Amino acid sequence: MKISALDLKKQIAPLRQEIDAAIKEVIDHTSFILGAQVEKFEQHVVEYTGAKYAIGVSNGTDAIALALLALGIGLGDGVICPAFTYYATAGAVASIGARPVFADIDPDTYNISLASVEKILAKKNKFRIKAIISVHLYGQCADMDGILKLARKYKLKVVEDTAQAFGAEYKGKKAGTLGDCGAVSFYPGKNLGAFGDAGLILTNNAAIARKLKILRNQGNENKYYHLVLGRNNRIDSIQAVVLDIKLKHLDEWNRKRQAVAQYYNENLVKLGLKTPFVPRYTTHIYHQYTLRTSKSNKKFMDYLQGAGIDSRVFYPVPLHLQKCFKYLRYKIGDFPEAEKAARQAFTLPIYPELTQEEKDYIIQTLKEFIGGL
Repeated sequence: MKISALDLKKQIAPLRQEIDAAIKEVIDHTSFILGAQVEKFEQHVVEYTGAKYAIGVSNGTDAIALALLALGIGLGDGVICPAFTYYATAGAVASIGARPVFADIDPDTYNISLASVEKILAKKNKFRIKAIISVHLYGQCADMDGILKLARKYKLKVVEDTAQAFGAEYKGKKAGTLGDCGAVSFYPGKNLGAFGDAGLILTNNAAIARKLKILRNQGNENKYYHLVLGRNNRIDSIQAVVLDIKLKHLDEWNRKRQAVAQYYNENLVKLGLKTPFVPRYTTHIYHQYTLRTSKSNKKFMDYLQGAGIDSRVFYPVPLHLQKCFKYLRYKIGDFPEAEKAARQAFTLPIYPELTQEEKDYIIQTLKEFIGGL
């Protein structure tokens, strides 16, 4: 049996006719960038999230960079982010000339450690820290109350990296709506994925929303009149209409992911593996279902992949040890929890269309491997 990490063909098939018609309408009207279809999608995101403003952009990485720029973060400013996340979080910081300042993670949630953050901030702002990016990793929210408390204490801006948690809730509020800005990725593999690159920024601040719209569109509000040095980070209309159709199904898809996760939890409880921990303050929409072993994750992944099950580690090299960030002068041992997670965490396939047979095969394969250890 072959089981991929995600099967987009199964997701798209029942929506294909509606999506084809929507794309045809974009082509017929030849309005391919921004325009009415983008505004319609942005309004539907506002209604879905409860945020006051939603600004569609080119991708999730640019969403982070634009959010930071709109918040006044620039050359040489320090931005705290977790060492255990995808490159884009810190890459976006570096792309605007700011400095990524890494923090360790909580071993249970994999999200940023408040103790690690406060330890950094207590060093008399050594890195001229102006902001913190709270990554909602794997599909559940970081401790936003704690993060916002630290932000108020040290006068920091807060950007929520909501790339993996769009639709998750923190104490009843949608992820991405609690900080100054929420950056969203609609990469095709996300719970809500486009047919290419696309992203979005959430904010409740009218002035920030205006800045974001100017920045994404070459620095202008009116064509050929450029107010600031802007960027070309606009969202395509075709992506907007695809996402608008999919948005109607997101909560149902997330509920099905949660049901798969619950089935895994119930059937893996006695195998000596650490199943996902979900704090009371957040829901988990399981962009990834991540297990933890006290041994090496490589042996688990090799066995599962050999059995046709697409198991991976997100992420095998923490950011502070990536070659591209060597100039920041971090070293092995600086963030032990991030390094340990990279060695021990691994995923199982999780998506709404997994069949009962596939779920049982995954569980049985894992049991066979552990039984042979």
